Amino acid sequence: MAKRQVTEAQKKAMARGRANSRVVREYLEVLDRNKPKRGRRRTPASIRKRLAVIDSEFDGASQLAKLEMTQERMDLNAELEAMETSDDLDAVQKSFVGIAAEYSESKGISWAAWREMGVPAAVLREAGVPRS
Repeated sequence: MAKRQVTEAQKKAMARGRANSRVVREYLEVLDRNKPKRGRRRTPASIRKRLAVIDSEFDGASQLAKLEMTQERMDLNAELEAMETSDDLDAVQKSFVGIAAEYSESKGISWAAWREMGVPAAVLREAGVPRS
């Protein structure tokens, strides 16, 4: 049996498909990371305030309390850093809008499936994804 040859057009189509998949994956991951959580939303100011409280109470605390405060301080610093280096949703969304209709058609992804994954209806309308 002869070895199958891949044409340049096929290679370009495969590369485009991989690039589109990467854009979709990045967008869905950013949406998931930025999904609203239950309860009161923390702000950088409230995190800094709690860190100050931990610093002021640390010296007089028991060893067990110091251990728990150390972990809380580490968690709060990580959360603060994540807030300050937030994902650039606008840039990722713009890339998604550019390819979403083509990706939907090629993969058979419906409007409802996008919505269930958390993609806003306005973004799908802007991308030209049909509501079928």
